[in-house]
Amino acid sequence: MLSPHEFATLMLISQAPDQIDMNRAELDALLERQLVMLEHRAGGARRVYLTGKGRTVLDALHPGDAPRRSLETAGNDGGARPETRSVPGGITTDIVVPSG
Repeated sequence: MLSPHEFATLMLISQAPDQIDMNRAELDALLERQLVMLEHRAGGARRVYLTGKGRTVLDALHPGDAPRRSLETAGNDGGARPETRSVPGGITTDIVVPSG
């Protein structure tokens, strides 16, 4: 389980990887869990980035940030777009029910 500081560091890496302090203790925990990786650049510089596993964790926490598949690629109703309902907070959600 990640601490709140580790989650915050993961989100910061996602949004601003060049602004992360490379001496943060949370980076070690994220590296151990393979949620982030280090890229070694010219001149000894390092840059941290999310792994696929790290992106999956963030997407699970806030699925509204995840890229949404279009209904055309999902194969539902030949691309017909059902009505999207608005939920409190202004976030919209498409619910796709598989047929048959």
